Amino acid sequence: MALTIFVLRLVVGALAFPMYLLHFLGVWSSICKKLFPYFMRKFTVMYNEQMMGKKRELFSNLQEFAGASGKLSLLELGCGTGANFKFFPPGCKVTCIDPNPNFEKFLIDSVAKNRHLQFERFEVAAGENMHQVADGSVDVVVCTLVLCSVQNQEQILREVYRVLRPGGAFYFMEHVAAERSTWNYFWQQVLNPAWFLLFDGCNLTRESWKTLERAGFSKLKLQHLEAPLSWELVRPHIYGYAVK
Repeated sequence: MALTIFVLRLVVGALAFPMYLLHFLGVWSSICKKLFPYFMRKFTVMYNEQMMGKKRELFSNLQEFAGASGKLSLLELGCGTGANFKFFPPGCKVTCIDPNPNFEKFLIDSVAKNRHLQFERFEVAAGENMHQVADGSVDVVVCTLVLCSVQNQEQILREVYRVLRPGGAFYFMEHVAAERSTWNYFWQQVLNPAWFLLFDGCNLTRESWKTLERAGFSKLKLQHLEAPLSWELVRPHIYGYAVK
Protein backbone atom coordinates (compact mmCIF):
# COMPACT_ATOMS: atom_id res chain seq x y z
CA MET A 1 0.00 0.00 0.00
CA ALA A 2 2.77 2.45 0.95
CA LEU A 3 4.58 1.74 -2.31
CA THR A 4 1.39 2.30 -4.32
CA ILE A 5 0.84 5.64 -2.58
CA PHE A 6 4.45 6.64 -3.29
CA VAL A 7 4.17 5.78 -7.00
CA LEU A 8 0.86 7.59 -7.40
CA ARG A 9 2.27 10.64 -5.61
CA LEU A 10 5.08 10.70 -8.19
CA VAL A 11 2.51 10.63 -10.98
CA VAL A 12 0.49 13.46 -9.40
CA GLY A 13 3.71 15.38 -8.80
CA ALA A 14 4.69 15.06 -12.46
CA LEU A 15 1.28 16.36 -13.55
CA ALA A 16 1.50 19.25 -11.09
CA PHE A 17 5.14 20.08 -11.91
CA PRO A 18 4.45 23.69 -13.04
CA MET A 19 2.81 24.40 -9.69
CA TYR A 20 5.74 22.89 -7.79
CA LEU A 21 8.19 24.91 -9.89
CA LEU A 22 6.37 28.16 -9.12
CA HIS A 23 6.39 27.22 -5.43
CA PHE A 24 10.15 26.57 -5.57
CA LEU A 25 10.68 29.98 -7.18
CA GLY A 26 8.62 31.65 -4.43
CA VAL A 27 5.90 32.83 -6.79
CA TRP A 28 3.10 30.38 -6.03
CA SER A 29 2.36 31.62 -2.51
CA SER A 30 1.75 35.17 -3.73
CA ILE A 31 -0.56 33.92 -6.49
CA CYS A 32 -2.48 31.77 -4.00
CA LYS A 33 -2.92 34.56 -1.47
CA LYS A 34 -4.54 36.76 -4.13
CA LEU A 35 -6.71 34.13 -5.81
CA PHE A 36 -7.75 32.02 -2.82
CA PRO A 37 -10.35 34.51 -1.48
CA TYR A 38 -12.17 34.39 -4.82
CA PHE A 39 -12.30 30.60 -4.64
CA MET A 40 -13.46 30.68 -1.02
CA ARG A 41 -16.23 33.16 -1.80
CA LYS A 42 -17.77 30.58 -4.14
CA PHE A 43 -16.85 27.51 -2.10
CA THR A 44 -18.34 28.82 1.15
CA VAL A 45 -21.68 29.51 -0.53
CA MET A 46 -21.83 25.84 -1.57
CA TYR A 47 -20.50 24.69 1.81
CA ASN A 48 -23.09 26.69 3.74
CA GLU A 49 -25.91 25.33 1.61
CA GLN A 50 -24.83 21.73 2.18
CA MET A 51 -23.89 22.18 5.85
CA MET A 52 -26.69 24.58 6.83
CA GLY A 53 -28.32 22.19 9.31
CA LYS A 54 -25.07 21.26 11.03
CA LYS A 55 -23.92 24.85 11.29
CA ARG A 56 -27.22 25.92 12.82
CA GLU A 57 -26.93 23.03 15.28
CA LEU A 58 -23.34 23.92 16.12
CA PHE A 59 -23.98 27.61 16.76
CA SER A 60 -27.43 27.23 18.35
CA ASN A 61 -26.20 27.81 21.92
CA LEU A 62 -23.63 30.57 21.31
CA GLN A 63 -25.61 33.10 23.33
CA GLU A 64 -25.32 30.93 26.45
CA PHE A 65 -21.68 31.98 26.70
CA ALA A 66 -22.37 35.73 26.75
CA GLY A 67 -20.74 37.60 29.61
CA ALA A 68 -22.37 39.57 32.40
CA SER A 69 -23.39 42.38 30.01
CA GLY A 70 -25.51 39.96 27.99
CA LYS A 71 -23.63 40.86 24.79
CA LEU A 72 -21.59 38.05 23.29
CA SER A 73 -17.98 38.94 22.53
CA LEU A 74 -16.83 36.69 19.68
CA LEU A 75 -13.49 36.29 17.95
CA GLU A 76 -13.49 34.49 14.60
CA LEU A 77 -10.12 32.98 13.80
CA GLY A 78 -9.45 32.50 10.08
CA CYS A 79 -12.60 34.43 9.25
CA GLY A 80 -12.15 34.26 5.48
CA THR A 81 -15.11 35.86 3.69
CA GLY A 82 -17.34 36.02 6.78
CA ALA A 83 -19.36 32.96 5.81
CA ASN A 84 -20.33 32.27 9.43
CA PHE A 85 -21.79 35.70 10.17
CA LYS A 86 -25.37 34.69 9.41
CA PHE A 87 -25.23 32.07 12.18
CA PHE A 88 -24.14 34.45 14.95
CA PRO A 89 -26.76 35.88 17.36
CA PRO A 90 -28.08 39.45 17.04
CA GLY A 91 -26.00 42.09 18.83
CA CYS A 92 -22.94 39.86 18.89
CA LYS A 93 -19.66 41.83 18.97
CA VAL A 94 -17.38 40.30 16.33
CA THR A 95 -13.61 40.64 15.92
CA CYS A 96 -12.02 38.88 12.95
CA ILE A 97 -8.49 37.59 12.44
CA ASP A 98 -7.02 36.18 9.24
CA PRO A 99 -3.42 35.96 7.98
CA ASN A 100 -4.49 36.83 4.41
CA PRO A 101 -5.20 40.57 3.98
CA ASN A 102 -6.88 39.89 0.62
CA PHE A 103 -9.96 38.61 2.45
CA GLU A 104 -10.78 42.04 3.87
CA LYS A 105 -12.86 43.38 0.97
CA PHE A 106 -14.99 40.20 0.95
CA LEU A 107 -15.33 40.41 4.72
CA ILE A 108 -16.57 44.01 4.56
CA ASP A 109 -19.20 42.90 2.04
CA SER A 110 -20.38 40.24 4.50
CA VAL A 111 -20.52 42.81 7.30
CA ALA A 112 -22.82 44.98 5.16
CA LYS A 113 -25.15 42.00 4.63
CA ASN A 114 -25.27 41.09 8.33
CA ARG A 115 -26.42 44.23 10.12
CA HIS A 116 -27.57 42.16 13.11
CA LEU A 117 -23.93 42.00 14.22
CA GLN A 118 -21.74 44.60 15.87
CA PHE A 119 -18.52 44.38 13.87
CA GLU A 120 -15.51 45.49 15.90
CA ARG A 121 -12.40 45.12 13.71
CA PHE A 122 -10.38 43.00 11.30
CA GLU A 123 -6.80 42.11 12.20
CA VAL A 124 -4.24 40.60 9.83
CA ALA A 125 -2.49 37.98 11.94
CA ALA A 126 -1.73 34.30 12.22
CA GLY A 127 -3.64 32.38 14.86
CA GLU A 128 -0.39 31.19 16.40
CA ASN A 129 0.28 34.75 17.58
CA MET A 130 -2.83 36.80 18.36
CA HIS A 131 -1.00 39.43 20.40
CA GLN A 132 -3.62 42.02 19.35
CA VAL A 133 -6.16 40.23 21.57
CA ALA A 134 -5.86 40.56 25.35
CA ASP A 135 -5.83 37.62 27.76
CA GLY A 136 -9.29 36.45 28.82
CA SER A 137 -11.03 39.10 26.74
CA VAL A 138 -13.55 37.14 24.62
CA ASP A 139 -16.51 34.90 25.40
CA VAL A 140 -16.24 32.70 22.31
CA VAL A 141 -13.67 31.86 19.65
CA VAL A 142 -14.97 30.40 16.37
CA CYS A 143 -12.81 28.47 13.91
CA THR A 144 -14.18 26.63 10.86
CA LEU A 145 -12.13 25.02 8.08
CA VAL A 146 -8.97 26.54 9.54
CA LEU A 147 -7.11 23.89 11.56
CA CYS A 148 -6.43 22.02 8.31
CA SER A 149 -4.09 24.77 7.11
CA VAL A 150 -2.43 26.32 10.18
CA GLN A 151 1.27 25.73 10.76
CA ASN A 152 0.98 24.70 14.42
CA GLN A 153 -2.34 23.43 15.80
CA GLU A 154 -1.03 23.13 19.36
CA GLN A 155 0.09 26.79 19.41
CA ILE A 156 -3.22 27.91 17.89
CA LEU A 157 -5.14 26.20 20.69
CA ARG A 158 -2.84 27.66 23.34
CA GLU A 159 -3.63 31.12 21.95
CA VAL A 160 -7.36 30.32 21.85
CA TYR A 161 -7.19 29.22 25.50
CA ARG A 162 -5.32 32.40 26.42
CA VAL A 163 -7.80 34.87 24.88
CA LEU A 164 -10.92 33.10 26.19
CA ARG A 165 -12.33 34.23 29.51
CA PRO A 166 -12.80 31.51 32.15
CA GLY A 167 -15.90 29.57 31.14
CA GLY A 168 -15.65 30.78 27.53
CA ALA A 169 -15.94 28.38 24.60
CA PHE A 170 -14.10 27.45 21.42
CA TYR A 171 -16.37 26.38 18.53
CA PHE A 172 -14.95 24.38 15.63
CA MET A 173 -16.00 22.62 12.42
CA GLU A 174 -13.14 21.03 10.50
CA HIS A 175 -12.52 18.49 7.77
CA VAL A 176 -10.12 15.77 8.89
CA ALA A 177 -8.43 12.55 7.80
CA ALA A 178 -10.71 9.66 6.89
CA GLU A 179 -10.57 6.30 8.66
CA ARG A 180 -7.30 4.63 7.77
CA SER A 181 -8.88 1.50 6.31
CA THR A 182 -10.90 3.41 3.70
CA TRP A 183 -10.27 4.28 0.05
CA ASN A 184 -10.93 7.90 0.94
CA TYR A 185 -7.92 7.87 3.27
CA PHE A 186 -5.83 6.23 0.52
CA TRP A 187 -6.62 9.04 -1.94
CA GLN A 188 -6.13 11.70 0.73
CA GLN A 189 -2.59 10.35 1.17
CA VAL A 190 -1.95 10.31 -2.58
CA LEU A 191 -3.27 13.78 -3.34
CA ASN A 192 -2.27 15.67 -0.18
CA PRO A 193 1.08 17.14 -1.40
CA ALA A 194 -0.53 18.70 -4.49
CA TRP A 195 -3.70 19.63 -2.58
CA PHE A 196 -1.54 21.46 -0.02
CA LEU A 197 -0.17 23.79 -2.69
CA LEU A 198 -3.36 24.15 -4.70
CA PHE A 199 -5.50 25.14 -1.70
CA ASP A 200 -3.12 27.49 0.15
CA GLY A 201 -1.69 25.10 2.74
CA CYS A 202 -4.75 22.91 3.32
CA ASN A 203 -3.99 19.39 4.60
CA LEU A 204 -6.29 16.44 3.89
CA THR A 205 -4.70 14.09 6.42
CA ARG A 206 -4.79 15.89 9.76
CA GLU A 207 -6.33 14.10 12.74
CA SER A 208 -7.29 17.36 14.43
CA TRP A 209 -9.50 15.72 17.05
CA LYS A 210 -6.36 14.36 18.73
CA THR A 211 -4.93 17.86 19.12
CA LEU A 212 -8.21 19.09 20.61
CA GLU A 213 -8.30 16.18 23.06
CA ARG A 214 -4.82 17.15 24.31
CA ALA A 215 -5.49 20.89 24.55
CA GLY A 216 -6.51 20.96 28.21
CA PHE A 217 -10.05 22.33 27.99
CA SER A 218 -12.30 21.54 30.97
CA LYS A 219 -15.03 20.19 28.67
CA LEU A 220 -14.90 18.93 25.11
CA LYS A 221 -18.02 18.14 23.11
CA LEU A 222 -16.76 16.67 19.83
CA GLN A 223 -18.60 14.69 17.17
CA HIS A 224 -17.40 12.97 14.01
CA LEU A 225 -19.47 13.47 10.88
CA GLU A 226 -19.47 12.27 7.28
CA ALA A 227 -20.47 15.61 5.82
CA PRO A 228 -23.00 15.77 2.95
CA LEU A 229 -20.53 17.48 0.63
CA SER A 230 -19.92 17.11 -3.09
CA TRP A 231 -16.15 16.68 -2.58
CA GLU A 232 -15.63 13.24 -1.05
CA LEU A 233 -12.05 13.96 0.04
CA VAL A 234 -13.26 16.52 2.59
CA ARG A 235 -16.38 14.71 3.81
CA PRO A 236 -14.84 13.41 7.07
CA HIS A 237 -15.50 16.17 9.61
CA ILE A 238 -15.40 16.94 13.30
CA TYR A 239 -17.49 19.64 14.95
CA GLY A 240 -18.40 20.80 18.42
CA TYR A 241 -17.11 23.09 21.15
CA ALA A 242 -14.67 23.12 24.04
CA VAL A 243 -15.05 25.07 27.30
CA LYS A 244 -12.14 26.72 29.08
